[in-house]
Amino acid sequence: MAETENQSGSSPEDDASQLPANPTFMIPKKEISMVLDMGKWKRSQAYADYMGFVLTLNEGVKGKKLTCEYPVSETVEKLLDLLGTLDRWINETPPVDQPSRFGNKAYRSWYAKLDQEAEALVSTVLPAEQQAAAPEIAVYLKEAVGNSTRIDYGTGHEAAFAAFLCCLCKVGALRVDDQLAIIFKVFNRYLAVMRKLQKTYRMEPAGSQGVWGLDDFQFLPFIWGSSQFVDHPTVEPKHFIDEKVVNEHHPDYMFLECIKFINEMKTGPFAEHSNQLWNISAVGTWAKVNQGLIKMYKAECLEKFPVIQHFKFGSLLSIQPVKP
Repeated sequence: MAETENQSGSSPEDDASQLPANPTFMIPKKEISMVLDMGKWKRSQAYADYMGFVLTLNEGVKGKKLTCEYPVSETVEKLLDLLGTLDRWINETPPVDQPSRFGNKAYRSWYAKLDQEAEALVSTVLPAEQQAAAPEIAVYLKEAVGNSTRIDYGTGHEAAFAAFLCCLCKVGALRVDDQLAIIFKVFNRYLAVMRKLQKTYRMEPAGSQGVWGLDDFQFLPFIWGSSQFVDHPTVEPKHFIDEKVVNEHHPDYMFLECIKFINEMKTGPFAEHSNQLWNISAVGTWAKVNQGLIKMYKAECLEKFPVIQHFKFGSLLSIQPVKP
């Protein structure tokens, strides 16, 4: 992957090679139980690895279209199959009739299937010598699709999917060459499945800040999507609120796919239902938008206790402090 330094100075591909010969995997668990624990998270190896992963991918997609050419490895194909299975289960688990409009209880049946099958699904993606990692990595997959009690989904769940991909890099299942495919194929397919879940089961936004949040459900595709636009010859930030531009360019750009989904799901003036994005459209360059969104992601998601209290730590994403 592109050599982007994170706070600890490592990039994801270094991490895979740093695994001990016989690593001891563990079931990830919550470690952040009160606001005072947030310092532990920000000093942790997990935070450094996670942020390094996000920034490395951000660098890698700079100026590239979704439709550009890149290698697609066997592991990426297997991940697409895994996501295809989740998609198929939605078709097999239609919403039930219920009085309340939101939070369709059929989601719980869909989730129960994933809960049961997650480890087996992850095993299909891992190389033979890393099968022992399946129980640890499967936890992040289960965390990545929403909460079955509250029937909601938000940026914490999205972060769990990025953590899932980061773990696959750390055990060497995903490699340097997979960088573009990780976002353009795998993460994009994940977004499509999550949008289908959100629509089918009318999931509530988890911890939504309403009109003051960037988006009800996602954040990372705005970061990586704005990086795709850096130095674009014609499309400027002010153009993404123009429906004609969105309709013309959305197959190439993740950012516009997000805007298209918002336009489909919300009614009324864009400035009212998506005020933060409206404000972002006034920023002069995509490079500035990208840097601003990274800062906002840290402040609004990764440094917010209600989001991070649910994050789970194991051997691959460790709560231990970064080694000096």
